[in-house]
Amino acid sequence: MHFIDWLIVIVPVTGILWLSVYSKRYVRGVADFLAAGRTAGRYVLSAGDMTSGLGIITLVALVEAKYQVGYALTFWEYLTVPVGIIMGLTGFCVYRFRETRSLSIGQFLEIRYSRSFRIIAAGLRTISEMLTNAIGPAVAANFFIYFLGLPHKVMIAGIPLPTFGLLVGFSLCLCMVVIWPGGRISLLISDAFQGLMSYPIFVIIAGYIFLKFGWNDAIAPVMMDRAPGESFINPFDIEKLRDFNIFALFVTIMGSILNRASWIGNDTSNCGRTPHEQKMAGILGTWRSLYSNLMLLLVAVMVIALMAHQKFADQAHGIRQQLSQKVAEEAVADPKTRSLLDARLSAIPVHRQEIGVDAPLSREENIDTPFMTAAHETLAGTPEGNLQFQKFRTLYHQMMLPVALHNILPIGLMGLFCLLVIMLMLSTDDSRVFNASSTIVQDVIMPFRKTPFTPKQHLLVIRLVSTGVCVFFFIVSLFFVQIDYIQMFTTIMTAIWLGGAGPIMIFGLYSRFGTTTGAFCSLIFGSGLSIVGLFLQRNWAETVYPWLQSNGWDLAVGNLLHTVSQPFNPYIVWEMNPVKFPINSYELYFMSMVIGIAAYVIGSFLTQKQPYNLDRLLHRGVYDVAGEFKAPFKWTFRNALQKLIGITPEYTLGDKVIAWSVVGYAIVYKFGLCFVAVLIWNAISPWPQEWWSTYFFITSLLVTGIVGIISTFWFFIGGVIDIRRLFRDLASRVDNPLDNGMVDGHVSLADKAIFEQRTHEKQDD
Repeated sequence: MHFIDWLIVIVPVTGILWLSVYSKRYVRGVADFLAAGRTAGRYVLSAGDMTSGLGIITLVALVEAKYQVGYALTFWEYLTVPVGIIMGLTGFCVYRFRETRSLSIGQFLEIRYSRSFRIIAAGLRTISEMLTNAIGPAVAANFFIYFLGLPHKVMIAGIPLPTFGLLVGFSLCLCMVVIWPGGRISLLISDAFQGLMSYPIFVIIAGYIFLKFGWNDAIAPVMMDRAPGESFINPFDIEKLRDFNIFALFVTIMGSILNRASWIGNDTSNCGRTPHEQKMAGILGTWRSLYSNLMLLLVAVMVIALMAHQKFADQAHGIRQQLSQKVAEEAVADPKTRSLLDARLSAIPVHRQEIGVDAPLSREENIDTPFMTAAHETLAGTPEGNLQFQKFRTLYHQMMLPVALHNILPIGLMGLFCLLVIMLMLSTDDSRVFNASSTIVQDVIMPFRKTPFTPKQHLLVIRLVSTGVCVFFFIVSLFFVQIDYIQMFTTIMTAIWLGGAGPIMIFGLYSRFGTTTGAFCSLIFGSGLSIVGLFLQRNWAETVYPWLQSNGWDLAVGNLLHTVSQPFNPYIVWEMNPVKFPINSYELYFMSMVIGIAAYVIGSFLTQKQPYNLDRLLHRGVYDVAGEFKAPFKWTFRNALQKLIGITPEYTLGDKVIAWSVVGYAIVYKFGLCFVAVLIWNAISPWPQEWWSTYFFITSLLVTGIVGIISTFWFFIGGVIDIRRLFRDLASRVDNPLDNGMVDGHVSLADKAIFEQRTHEKQDD
C-alpha cells in the first residue's frame, strides 16, 4: 500500500485503541466489566452490535456464497422480514432476558433449571462458540496476506516464520488491548466509534464500485448470463441451486425464531439501561444495517462482474492465475506436486465469455471450471489428495475477494478499505473472545465456588481467561483446516449448541412447563446429532468414505441416501461423493432442531411436578428489585394494532415514530410491495429477466442507498449523544459487589439480599 493508505489506517486505529485504554477509569465492579453497568443507550448498542456482528469472515462468507448462487434468492429472503420485525418490535426473548437481570446466560440457566445444567450447557455453548469463532482470526489473516500481497513466509533474524501465524498473533494481541482495560465498556465504546466511522466508508466504497462497474454496463448482463434453473437474478428459476437454496432459507428462518435467545447473555443483551432500551436497540437494527448490507451486496456483485464479464477478461485471468498459484503454495505441501499443479494452471488460456453467443455459465461449467479441473486431476485420487483438493477449492473461492480488491482499488480507497476490514476484524474478534471468556468465568468457574471472588479478583480472572481464549484461538487458527463454505462450517459448528438450545431458552423464558430433565434431553439428542454430523463432515474424505468403500458399503449407503432424499429433490439431494459428505450443514441443523424440540417436550412432560415461578425469574410484581417492571399492557379495541407491533406505555413519541417507521418500511414496503405484490404479479404474468434486473436495481440499490444516507446521519447524531450519556452514567453509577452473577437457591445473590432486606423491614414494621 501507499504511504497515504498506511496513514489512513494507522491514525484511526490508534485512536480506537486509546479509547479502549481510557475506558478503564469507569470500571468499578463486575457488572461494569461484564455489562457496562447496564447503562448503555439504544444507539450505542445498535452501532456497536453492527460492527461486532459484521467481520471479515462475514464479508468473505457472503461473497463466497453469492459467487455460487447470485442474488435471485434475495427475493425469497423477504420472507424473513416480517419474522425479524415482529421479533424486534415485540422484544421477543430479548426483553424478557433483560428482565431476568442475569449477567450471563449460565446465570439464567441455573435460576431456571439447575447448577449442573448451567455448567454443562454453558460449557457446550462455549466449546461451540470458540470452535466456530476461532477461524475468524484465521480467515482475517489469510485475507490480509492476499489483500496486501504478502508472502506466506517472512525472514526474521534469519529464521523463516509463517506470515499467517504472525498476523493471527498480532490480531489477537490487538483484541487484548481492547478487552483488558475495561471489558464490556471498552468493547461498547470502541465498537460504537468504529460503527460511526464505518458508515461514511460504506458510502464511499459503495459509490466507487457502482460508478466503476455500472449496473447496466457489466453487473446486470453477467447476472443474467446463467444456465436454466441456476439464475442469479430470477427468483423463479433457481430450482437447481444446491447448498444455498430455498430449503436453506427455510432452515434459516426456523433457526432465527427458535434460537432467538440462544446466544444472548454474554454479549450486549444485558447492557441496556432498561429492558425497553434494550428492545429499542433491536428495533433500530432494521435501519442500522442498511448501508452495510448495501456495501456487502455491491462488493459481491462486483466480484461476479469482474470475474465473468468479457471486458475484464484479461484482468480476471491474471487474478485467477495469481490467486490459484498463491493458494497452491498454502494448500499443497509437496514441491513436485505443487510444481506440476502450477504448470497446469499456467497453461489455462484466457476465457472471454461472450454473453448471448457462448453457452450461459453454470455451477458445473464456468470460467473457474478449468482451474478446479486442473487441481482435481493433479491432487485428488487418494484420501490425502482429496483433502488437499478440498483445501485448494475452499481457499480459491474464499480468497478471490481480497486478490480482486488488491488489483482494482486505487490509492486512498485501498487504505479506506483496509481500515474498514481492520475495524471489522477488531470489533468482531474482541467481542467473541470476551463473550467466550465471560461465559467460562461466570458459568463454568463461578458455580464451583462456595464464596465469591472479591471484585478485584473477579476482574483479574476474567482478564486472564480472555488471554487464555486468545491462545486457544491462536492454536486452532494455526492447525484447523477449514474445508467447506464458511456459512456451512459456521452452521454445523454452532449447531453443536443451537441444535438443542432453542427450546431450552424459549420455554425457559416463556413457560412454566419446562424442566431440567427436558433441558438435558434437548442437549443430548439435538446437540448430539449435530456432533455426529460434524464428525462425518470433517472425516469423510480421509476416513469415513474409505472405510465404507473398503467394507463394500459405499453403494448401499449411497442408494439409501438417494432414496430418502428423492421426494425432496431438487432442493435436497443426497448423492454419494468421495470428497464431500452428502448431507450438508443446513440439513443437519434442521434435523437437530426438530429432534431437540421433541426431546425437550417429552422429557419435561414426563418429569414436571409443579409449575415454575416465572414471576420471580422475570422480577415481576412483588419480585421487582429495580423498579423496572411495568404492568401488562391490556388489550382494547383501540390499542390492538399498537399491541401487535409491540407499542406499550413505555414508548415515548419518538419511540412510536421509530416503531411505525420500521413497520412502514419493512412490512408495508419491503414485504408488502417488494415481495407479496411482485409474487402475485409473477403468478399471473411472469417477468422477463430484464425486469428482474430493474427490480433489484431499484429495491436493493436505489431505495436502500437513499434510506441508508438518511440513517447514516441519524445514527451518527444519536450515537454521539448516547456515548456522552454513557460516560456520565458510568461516572455516577454506584456498584453493588453482590451483583456478580452468582446464584443461591435459584435466586441471584443481589436479588436475595434485597428480598431478605424487605423481609426484615416488614418484620420491623
